Amino acid sequence: MDFAISDKMQTILEMIDEFVEKELIPMEPEFLTRSFADMVPALKEKRNMVKKMELWGPQIPKELGGMGLSLVEHGLVSESLGRSPLGHYVFGCQAPDAGNIEILHLHGTEEQKEMYLKPLAAGDIRSAFSMTEVDMAGSNPVMLETTAVKDGDDYVINGHKWYTTAAEGAKFTIVMAVTNPDAPSYLQASMIIVPTDTPGFNLVRNLPVMGEKGSDYASHAEILFQSCRVPQKNLLGPEGHGFVIAQERLGPGRIHHCMRWLGICKRCFDLMCRRANQRMILPDGSTLATRQIIREWVADSAAEMQAARLMTLHAAWKIDKYGAREARYDISFIKFMVANTMLRVIDRALQVHGGLGMTDDTILAFYYRHERAARIYDGADEVHKMYVAKRILRDYEGKK
Repeated sequence: MDFAISDKMQTILEMIDEFVEKELIPMEPEFLTRSFADMVPALKEKRNMVKKMELWGPQIPKELGGMGLSLVEHGLVSESLGRSPLGHYVFGCQAPDAGNIEILHLHGTEEQKEMYLKPLAAGDIRSAFSMTEVDMAGSNPVMLETTAVKDGDDYVINGHKWYTTAAEGAKFTIVMAVTNPDAPSYLQASMIIVPTDTPGFNLVRNLPVMGEKGSDYASHAEILFQSCRVPQKNLLGPEGHGFVIAQERLGPGRIHHCMRWLGICKRCFDLMCRRANQRMILPDGSTLATRQIIREWVADSAAEMQAARLMTLHAAWKIDKYGAREARYDISFIKFMVANTMLRVIDRALQVHGGLGMTDDTILAFYYRHERAARIYDGADEVHKMYVAKRILRDYEGKK
């Protein structure tokens, strides 16, 4: 693997870093205190600036108005954007839209692409993704109670979902529902497009997260499908292939997540080091940076971030070169390694800031609240560890 970054890519990253620093980070105090809806006009202006700079949609194919970057290149961009919670939204690669764009581009019909993909890729609408269920194990995507039963030319959907990302304000959701209950478990479910104004689609609430009321920025909603009727032409891909399509979506999606987490690491690391050098702890002018424990945290964080970054870039390179299936172990490795690295760095940075770190006067408390879920979504850490350990041990069976 060649770790060199092309001159063009280096220029792109420098432009993005400058934009995040000058245009987005100054908006964060407002973001932490106002509703996201109030900020939409200002954010739309930033989006227009990004489009004029030809930096819109790093993961979106060029024919849809994006940059058409490779997974490694998009990973590098995602790392830069991760330095602000506004980064991915302003550049048009926020979840779950990025994954839904990939699904629609690969599996959508021409009618679906015209109606849903083009406006989504342009940032004119938002979308949601409904897979996780209230009463089923979220780490096992083949365990679904939501059903889509054929009735004439329609599917009638019934089920109870939650953690449906970005449901508030979304034009449509992609729902995973059982369409073939008698098939093998991995061929029972399908992906179906459901416009959110369809009768029977009920947004019950945005889920409160760690003391915060349900956010309208990165909402995770509880959804009740009650005899929700949509045309069978809203099926995405072949019937019964929902799990297969989901796996196609989740592999690259974990690269996006991990590189975003590394961007968060970089932001928190910068804050920690600056605070350590500035915070006086003795009358003689000694700062936190003179303390051995602080230096140990800085060294550990720097090394862990570098290791996590190299692992993630290697996984992205492997997907680009050989496909997600050949990189499946690497994808699991980075999922739990990078998530835990990020949480340790956030925690150390918050600790160095002391009481200030507990307030919303810095971005640290926001990250502490919202990023703890990294060890749970896209497969809990424990599931990924069991998966790779089982297969590694199987390779050793019979060996002396």
